[in-house]
Amino acid sequence: MSDALHNQSQIALIVVLILLFKHLVCDFFLQTAYQYRNKGIYGHPGGLLHAGLHVLGTACLFLYINPGLKMASLILAGEFMVHYHIDWAKEQFLKRMKLSAEKPAFWWALGIDQFLHGATYIAIAWFVLGARAAQ
Repeated sequence: MSDALHNQSQIALIVVLILLFKHLVCDFFLQTAYQYRNKGIYGHPGGLLHAGLHVLGTACLFLYINPGLKMASLILAGEFMVHYHIDWAKEQFLKRMKLSAEKPAFWWALGIDQFLHGATYIAIAWFVLGARAAQ
């Protein structure tokens, strides 16, 4: 593996790790009952606030690695939309199926939700590194 490719791989892993840490903080430490209870109501400020916190966290990543203003704006807008809709869809599924933590399907839905957020972070890393390479 060339040194340049090795360095890009290291940066990609660091970016994903930072985004996963940001996710832990925003989804588990900063998420309030107001946000959680209202994520399933489309357009509710609680869900919008939750997705906004994630975007703010990702914006902090751009202090470490600068993808450029245009790419940063696209990434942040994309993350907001994707994160918001993943959460909303999960809440809709849980509500319609009448699922609670006592049922295995609740945990499957939560696992899929978390997987999709993780996949989003891999996509963000890919876009950030692509923008960085183009500079």
